Amino acid sequence: MLHTSPQLSKNSLVNYISASTVRERNSHTQRNYTRTMTAFLYVVLTALLATASTVNSCPPSDRAALLAFKAALHEPYLGIFNSWTGTNCCRRWYGVSCDQETHRVADINLRGESEDPIFRKAGRSGYMTGTISPSICKLERLSSLTIADWKGISGEIPRCITSLPFLRILDLIGNRLSGDLPADIGRLQRLTVLNVADNLISGEIPRSLTNLSSLMHLDLRSNRISGPLPQDFGRLRMLSRALLSRNYISGSIPSSISNIYRLADLDLSLNRLSGAIPPSLGRMAVLATLNLDANKLSGVIPASLFNSGIGDLNLSKNAFGGYLPDVFSVSSYFTVLDLSYNNFRGPIPKSLSAASYIGHLDLSHNHLCGKIPVGAPFDHLEASSFAYNDCLCGKPLRAC
Repeated sequence: MLHTSPQLSKNSLVNYISASTVRERNSHTQRNYTRTMTAFLYVVLTALLATASTVNSCPPSDRAALLAFKAALHEPYLGIFNSWTGTNCCRRWYGVSCDQETHRVADINLRGESEDPIFRKAGRSGYMTGTISPSICKLERLSSLTIADWKGISGEIPRCITSLPFLRILDLIGNRLSGDLPADIGRLQRLTVLNVADNLISGEIPRSLTNLSSLMHLDLRSNRISGPLPQDFGRLRMLSRALLSRNYISGSIPSSISNIYRLADLDLSLNRLSGAIPPSLGRMAVLATLNLDANKLSGVIPASLFNSGIGDLNLSKNAFGGYLPDVFSVSSYFTVLDLSYNNFRGPIPKSLSAASYIGHLDLSHNHLCGKIPVGAPFDHLEASSFAYNDCLCGKPLRAC
């Protein structure tokens, strides 16, 4: 057994104690350091999260504008505004979307007839009253505004809406909005969709409307709009659909419409238009639907309409007269050809048999006379297609 001297043992003990003391001090220092760093990192992380939350939130000005907009509306059944709480209107606010880079409110999409689960759960479509607050105009980066099919929203379209430079879609269909369209609506140079159908809008179509060089879809149906169509309507070169039926629009059909190369659907029915149809409408490249029924149009029908790309042609309930042009050919293809309730006279054109297809033909309530041609499309038509003429005969009417 190895023995050490008392002096050596004493020195070793002193050294051990000294070393232990140093280790304890180092350990204590390390613990303090760890605690300090942990607290520091917690503070930094909390600050970073708070900063990130602030950066990713909508600005207070946008939130305030939305709450002011909400305050002007009353929706009693669905509770769609119940989610409009908290400081971040970019997160889970029903119908609100923000730009991912700027975190500014970019889209408001509130549609009263929707497939959203909130509607299915309630088992009903929406009904909302109140007005559209001008506070909406404080959303300076707004790109799309849809407040549609609520049936009870009244008041006027805020004049300041034309100050939103990024607005591309304005859809207010199916409410009870009144007053005129904003006179300077032409300022919305990025606007592609303007839909205010099924409201109580009155006044004339603003002259500035034809400045909307990006407009693709125009829907003014079922309002109280009066006055003429702008003669320079053809400046809307990007337009593909122009729906203006069920208004009080008067005057003539501007020939400039034929300059709209992309126009596929033109509906001017149930208005007070007068004069003749511009022959140039029959030479439009992609026009497929032309509804001019229930107006006060007169004159002869341009032959170009019957050999064009128009497949749905409704000219009924006007004051057209003369003979029907005998110009139909294999390029004539009609799902609907309605010429009823006019003043046409003479025989039914024999060339109608040369048309590649005619689904529905209505020549009733005119002054036509003579034998109905045989073969397609006449062999599948009912007597009602030829009723109330002066002296038509042959199948499906009485024998000649």
